Amino acid sequence: MMSTDPRYNNDDWSPSRRGNSPQGLNRRRLFWTARLALAAVACMGLFAMWNSEFPSRMILQKNWCGDANSELYSQQQLAAQKLNPLASVVGSPTESFRDNLRLDTKYITSWGSGGWSNDVISIMNLIYLGLITERVPVLPVFLPSHFMLNNYGDDHSPLPFGDVFDLPWLRRAINEPLLEWRDVKASNSTVTDDIGCWNVWESIQYHDKAPRQSFGPWFSKLDISYTKTPDWVKLKQNFEHDRYSTFWALASLAFPFRRNQSLVPPLPNKRNVSLPPDEHMLCYDFLYYVAADQSDEIELDYSPAWRFVGQHMQWTPRLERLTDDYIRRTLNVRWDEPIPPFISVHVRHNDFKEWCEPDVTLEECFAPLSVIERRVREVQDELRERKGIEVEHVIVTSDEKNHTWWADVDELRWLGVDHSRTKELYGRWYPILIDAVIQSKGSAFVGTARSTVSILASRRVQSWQDGPVRMVQWGKLGADDH
Repeated sequence: MMSTDPRYNNDDWSPSRRGNSPQGLNRRRLFWTARLALAAVACMGLFAMWNSEFPSRMILQKNWCGDANSELYSQQQLAAQKLNPLASVVGSPTESFRDNLRLDTKYITSWGSGGWSNDVISIMNLIYLGLITERVPVLPVFLPSHFMLNNYGDDHSPLPFGDVFDLPWLRRAINEPLLEWRDVKASNSTVTDDIGCWNVWESIQYHDKAPRQSFGPWFSKLDISYTKTPDWVKLKQNFEHDRYSTFWALASLAFPFRRNQSLVPPLPNKRNVSLPPDEHMLCYDFLYYVAADQSDEIELDYSPAWRFVGQHMQWTPRLERLTDDYIRRTLNVRWDEPIPPFISVHVRHNDFKEWCEPDVTLEECFAPLSVIERRVREVQDELRERKGIEVEHVIVTSDEKNHTWWADVDELRWLGVDHSRTKELYGRWYPILIDAVIQSKGSAFVGTARSTVSILASRRVQSWQDGPVRMVQWGKLGADDH
């Protein structure tokens, strides 16, 4: 029976009355609940998106999602502000790098001067040195080893660190700010800056009586006046066959007491300007040969540069997606299907022939495929025993050009990566980049001893995939017998 009370008259939906009905109240509750839910979802979506892509944007002038007075939110604000790259400089890149440095912040930088993997390790060491000296690292570009001033063009273009490694991820992982030179100084700047830097190279080896040469400063339009570091920075004193320095020996030069004790007359730069090592932008000529305890420790489990920096140098999402496409094509997997587990192999030959002894043939110097196959079986067995998985797919990356060698790889039913159009489609850097990502994605890895490409791949597989690794020894007949 319909009530005569106008408050319950469902037919009367005038604005003045509908809010008083039970149905109207329910609708209002539903309306406001929906609005609040949508607002919450929007806030969470914005927070997740901004935090994942731009951690600095967690700092909002107005709190859109509720009360911002909680201690947790304040901590998040401070952390995000700290990791915002714009917070570590005055503003947009400037003509002269000095105009963009904050007076309350100290910086540290260096440059690469080797192959790409060596320069990755150099930057890893630079970042770790920044951590222990409490300075903001300013990361250089990667330069191809064949880079020549008279042959500069698109095919030889420098590669920014942030185009390869996920900088927002790395900043969050180490909880410290990081800059690239392109954040500090305009890439098209016409200003050449004079700066004083430490010359480490001349103190750790005895053949080259000069700083380590690099095109990095030239690319950033820096004219450097070098001061030789003291001989005590060398890890193994008076031992010509080792080139390592130590992190804390170099770090001590970042502080006034040891710096002032170590100053000697600097070499003038090309414009005949002599400057002592800069205290605001601390810089070193070369940071590849640096360790905490012993030479080549990047391969060892305790390596601080790897533990605190290297393992957090993840690939950019774009590079990961591109590489996944290559892996799917290599394994003949549809684009919408998951990539099955595989074992990655890196075989380095071409430039290593210079390390073979004169009386040893290349066939005797380099490990044969039968030795590599044995190592592959070892990691397959370990995956089966430790993880309970059978991994049959094997992807081989190598600089080997011999078609007969690759035919033998095919006989093993192992797979090579088709790079026939990679340079054409993506540029000269991408064959080595894609190979490095493939190597890191293996459930297990078999590499070539003494190759920094293999060393980094092995560390990534250990850290990221919890996978077994093996390094194939070489240099003489039977070098990998065991």
